[in-house]
Amino acid sequence: MTESTSASELARHIRDISDFPQPGIVFKDVTPLFADADALRTAVAAVADHARRAGADHVVSAEARGFVLGGAVATAAACGFVLARKPGKLPRETVTVEYELEYGTDSLEVHADAFPAGAKVLVHDDLLATGGTARALCDLVERAGAEVAACSFLVELSFLGGRELLGGRDVESLIAYGAE
Repeated sequence: MTESTSASELARHIRDISDFPQPGIVFKDVTPLFADADALRTAVAAVADHARRAGADHVVSAEARGFVLGGAVATAAACGFVLARKPGKLPRETVTVEYELEYGTDSLEVHADAFPAGAKVLVHDDLLATGGTARALCDLVERAGAEVAACSFLVELSFLGGRELLGGRDVESLIAYGAE
């Protein structure tokens, strides 16, 4: 996606939900974008372009909304797809990382053998907020012996400073929201 009009067109599909999941949070609901075939196709193509530019062999996404675009992006970019799941959901040996969210803590796991040694991986999630989930995904990729090629997000809440936790990595967001 190279034109700002495409970003604003996609942003029209994002719905604000006040006080979810707790008072004071304005949740960015991406499901209307997922429900619109043209918007979904545009978003997948833009993230897949980023994966190709970064030279990614794999895409990794976090459970659950990250899976929606992650698998489609991997297909469009001719990459493999790796699931980062909540603990206890994967059947083989795993690598686990615990991380901070903007309103709590969580953990993610990947299979210990999810990536071939030296694989280049696009870390993808639907939203970059404080950076905890994205940083956890980067840590999982590196602990599993692969390299983070880039990070890509559908939506970024730039006022929360999540990019700073990603240590200067190649980061691209299709839609960015400043202080509201």
